[in-house]
Amino acid sequence: MRAEIISVGTELLLGEIVDTNAAFLGRRLAELGVDVYHRQTVGDNQVRLVAALQLALSRSDLVLVSGGLGPTMDDITREALAEVLGDRLVLDEAAVRHLEAYFSRIGRAMTDNNRRQAYRPDGADFIANRRGTAPGILARYQGRTIVCMPGVPRELETMFEEEVVPRLFASTGDKRVIKSRMLLLTGLGESAAEAAIADIIKEQTNPTIASYAGLGEVRLRLTAAAAGAEEALALIEPLEARLRERLGDAVYGVDSDTLEGVVAEKLISRGLVLAVAESCTGGLVSHRLTNIPGSSAFFRQGLIVYSNEAKKELLDVPDELLEEYGAVSPQVAEAMARGVRLVGDADLGLAITGIAGPGGATPTKPVGLVYLALASDGDCIVEKHTFSGQREEVKYRASQAALNLLRLHLQ
Repeated sequence: MRAEIISVGTELLLGEIVDTNAAFLGRRLAELGVDVYHRQTVGDNQVRLVAALQLALSRSDLVLVSGGLGPTMDDITREALAEVLGDRLVLDEAAVRHLEAYFSRIGRAMTDNNRRQAYRPDGADFIANRRGTAPGILARYQGRTIVCMPGVPRELETMFEEEVVPRLFASTGDKRVIKSRMLLLTGLGESAAEAAIADIIKEQTNPTIASYAGLGEVRLRLTAAAAGAEEALALIEPLEARLRERLGDAVYGVDSDTLEGVVAEKLISRGLVLAVAESCTGGLVSHRLTNIPGSSAFFRQGLIVYSNEAKKELLDVPDELLEEYGAVSPQVAEAMARGVRLVGDADLGLAITGIAGPGGATPTKPVGLVYLALASDGDCIVEKHTFSGQREEVKYRASQAALNLLRLHLQ
């Protein structure tokens, strides 16, 4: 079965709202074994929506429409669907009663425009909406199926799971299941990661491998299709093992893991306490770590030592180091790490100093230059990085590299 998703709403085209409905539907259709070949986004314009529906029906077996079923004049999905089907709109009395009961339950008067939601094309059926006022619409057209759902995410998701899936997929006989596993990498760019596994990618059939570049990380999605979930996962396992062997320490987690979460688990399992000193990242590393529930078990304190005076006063960084080497230097990074470890009475001291930009660079110290240091008992590791991007991107990449330095030390 080939499916297509149409998202309706001018606000989507203007970027005022992120289209989470299309992402949800794409993910769920993949899990149900349905191929999604196309997605369209259309503004609140009946002519263009009719054209989008006609295009979708010319190439897809199932068309899922999100939005445009509300009570206002710019909600035109009903009218566009009726035009495509060649049907007139009829008032559904059962839908009217549903609307009246809904407004009575919440203690509000139903306005006349709400009755618009009770109209449907004559040959179509309503789909119950137990979380809102706008019912969905299910229609058949020349062997194709069209499902229109409200644009409110909680309403669409509930309607899809409770009404659409049982109607369309329970008795199709297609028991194919698609499962995915996401491998998460850091410390390795997308091109370098792909080069390391190029021969494996060329061999792919089922499962398949797709790479996605993120900010400071790379994701590899392994996807397998099989008769059941267990069979699909069994196909993924040997491929995952092969990729892990090839990529080594660059793999930090899977699926919904976060780098800070992985680091937190390692700190807790080893019973270690951390203190952090940050300059150019402005507390971002501390923020990410303290987002982890139970972070008080491993996080002692975080200091934002942005100025040279703060570095000297709070971490006892020697004045001569700052004068001779500058704040962005391996020598100062090491002094910061040792200082915050001592001040925080911690097992580990992590420090970050750098130039996030756009100003502050010199001929020998460009924007994006960052030094990281990790101090432990009698030892200190220092790393130099040069990151690209705007100020916030440099800050995030620096925080990612700092957490990865900590992860690699802990394992």
